[in-house]
Amino acid sequence: AAGGLALLAAVISLCTGAVMVAPGELVQALLGQGGGTTGGSIVLLVRLPRTLGCLLAGAALAASGAIIQTVMANPLAAPNIIGVNSGAGFFVALCSASLPAALSVKLSPLAAFLGAFACVMLVLLIAEKAGSSRIVLVLAGVAISNMFGAGTDAVVTLSPDALVGYSDFRIGGLSNVTMEQVAPAMWVIVLCLAGALLFSNELDVLTLGSDTARSLGLPVGRMRVLALAFAAALAGAAVSFSGLLGFVGLIVPHIIRRLIGSESRNLILGCALGGAALLTVCDVAARLLFAPYELPVGIVLSFAGGPFFLWLLIRKRGRHL
Repeated sequence: AAGGLALLAAVISLCTGAVMVAPGELVQALLGQGGGTTGGSIVLLVRLPRTLGCLLAGAALAASGAIIQTVMANPLAAPNIIGVNSGAGFFVALCSASLPAALSVKLSPLAAFLGAFACVMLVLLIAEKAGSSRIVLVLAGVAISNMFGAGTDAVVTLSPDALVGYSDFRIGGLSNVTMEQVAPAMWVIVLCLAGALLFSNELDVLTLGSDTARSLGLPVGRMRVLALAFAAALAGAAVSFSGLLGFVGLIVPHIIRRLIGSESRNLILGCALGGAALLTVCDVAARLLFAPYELPVGIVLSFAGGPFFLWLLIRKRGRHL
């Protein structure tokens, strides 16, 4: 069902906008037979990179959230909540400020991964030192997120040209995304999703608790680092071209977990498809709700994700966090 919804959302995204494209014209453009028409050019040059970016970023962020929640045993953990997005954004800003534009575009996925991985490892270390309760983990993530966010602001202040369209990057949006930006991140996302699915059985063992997992022969420390590396790479690759999108990695895992359960393979795959569908639908809404004006999709996600996060907190009141 999630796959069908993602496909439907992609078709709607490719067809709708200021210029409507008929399904027949869309098929011709995708087959390389309509590039000379206005509709075909719009599809190939504008809407296809944007739609592909939505599908990839949504899938990556949702799968990353599912992995982080599984490894940290915390339903409130998500790439934006614990600062993973901010760490990736800071390293992307550093990359853009210190390297030529052409090279920084190619290296942005790597920089985003390094920032995301450094952030998630730092949050995990602080949580273990301060006490491994769920609320400590969230508070550590908020603090680290603010620090990396301040670092990004400092880079952009000192080097205003570091991030072209910094406002869109910080809010999160895909209105100006190109295939040159999406292509390098796409391979990172595909490989990391495949890797996460390959180790899904080990993730299931990890959910039994550290002591039980060790008694079953699982190297808990290495598995936790490997899983978080996959999560960081997924979130970092998405951030490298979509900006600091929030709440996809929080909303989708909760919805998918309630629908199909917590078995890791199905959960990660379902989250990838569900996240792709959610972000694409939100992007279409951001385009059409106030046409001819357009909202960054990050604003739409924040309007939806903020109340959802508050609902989670209220729902878990009285429980041990």
